[in-house]
Amino acid sequence: MAADPITVLIRYQALPGKEDEALALLSELIATVVREEPDCLSIELLTYESDRGRILLYETWTSREAYLGPHFQTPHLKAFIEAAPASFAEAPDIAFWERHAVAGRG
Repeated sequence: MAADPITVLIRYQALPGKEDEALALLSELIATVVREEPDCLSIELLTYESDRGRILLYETWTSREAYLGPHFQTPHLKAFIEAAPASFAEAPDIAFWERHAVAGRG
């Protein structure tokens, strides 16, 4: 039986005045990841209501191993990591979350 997908929450803080650049950099990366990496099931980009520089990525991956292994070896992620210091105040905060129950309207 396959493992349940893993949720990855990644918090970023854009440098003051670099919010648009940070969001553009992330948007480009997300488009490439979703298009080219089959282990990535979805990514949502969110900004804090009163501060566009506080950014959250809500990602779903087939496994933690897929995220930490093959994903980190891709040229597009390596290029993003190299370019990020010009737009972001610090390294991202990455957290892994497991799903235990799903509720919804349907």
